[in-house]
Amino acid sequence: MLKHKFKKFILLCQALLILTTAPSLAQKIYTSSEAINHIGEFASVKGNVHQVYISSKGNIFLNIDGTYPNNPFSVVIFKSNAHKFPNIKSLEGKTIIVTGTIKLYRGKPEIIVNNPNQIKLIKKP
Repeated sequence: MLKHKFKKFILLCQALLILTTAPSLAQKIYTSSEAINHIGEFASVKGNVHQVYISSKGNIFLNIDGTYPNNPFSVVIFKSNAHKFPNIKSLEGKTIIVTGTIKLYRGKPEIIVNNPNQIKLIKKP
């Protein structure tokens, strides 16, 4: 009986921990130019999709707030996940928020996207 109550107590503590830390897991939203200062952080980056580029290998690059190589930030979708984004070109010229781990590649920040849920289209008022 005591074991059962202890297990319930532990589960309750874990649930409370998740609930109380969940708001802190809600990431900050950075601009594309701020992303460089947050490498390794799980966060969101907001910017305008200036250009959608599909490489000859089938990888997709969303160049944010500028045309490559002058864009401050990129969103990368590898070929293996490209089929999940059938209308990706429709994002060109639109403002998005992308969420994931900010990584550095060749001196530029990027987020690698594996799931469409990582990209949120911002509707203009």
